Amino acid sequence: MGGDEEQLTEQETALYDRQIRVWGADAQRRLSKSHFLVHGMKGIVAEFCKNIVLAGVGSVTLVDDRMVTEEALSANFLIPPEENAGRGKTLAELCCDSLKEFNPMVLVSVEKGDVSTFGGEFFEKFDAIILSSCSLVKKKLINQKCRKLSKRIAFYTVDCRDSTGEIFVDLQNYKYSKKNIEETVDCQLEYPSFEEAISVPWTALQRKVSKLYFAMRDCSSATADVPYAKFLF
Repeated sequence: MGGDEEQLTEQETALYDRQIRVWGADAQRRLSKSHFLVHGMKGIVAEFCKNIVLAGVGSVTLVDDRMVTEEALSANFLIPPEENAGRGKTLAELCCDSLKEFNPMVLVSVEKGDVSTFGGEFFEKFDAIILSSCSLVKKKLINQKCRKLSKRIAFYTVDCRDSTGEIFVDLQNYKYSKKNIEETVDCQLEYPSFEEAISVPWTALQRKVSKLYFAMRDCSSATADVPYAKFLF
């Protein structure tokens, strides 16, 4: 997250009073300075966007140039149900309009184009990137671009199919503190890249891995347009 030490305004303090009581003013301040890039406005992503907007992040940039379909309308509560509301607008634009109403203090905007073609300077503007509804190749390419930057960017891919969900997380070298009874210990987790995660040989996987993992991995190798991630829940 950004390192800006600017304090919360009176309006922010009043609006986020309940959650400040839970995680503190400093956490809320850092949250209000964070910037998210979200690609692929499906049902689970719509719920995620609603939650972070209500939480009071600094900004959310949406990317999804697809037009509204019956499937999208039935799975995304951010799309207005009125017949003419979505005429001529992309999924990102429609969701952007709805999210602004949840919390006017959060800057919600739309970016058009293929994000996999954008340069590193574009991704460097964000603290976290969430990808959904895109190919394995695109996920791998964007993850590689993020890892080449001097700034550490949290990278997530997430997708749901019926009752099955999948998520991949790359926080690179994540440092945190763990409090014990007598002392506070500094810890670090090293996350694999997306490419490293999907390159693990099948024989090296633990037996407890869901069989759906193999099915999704096989589909991903057959077509570049089938979303994929390392972990299932």
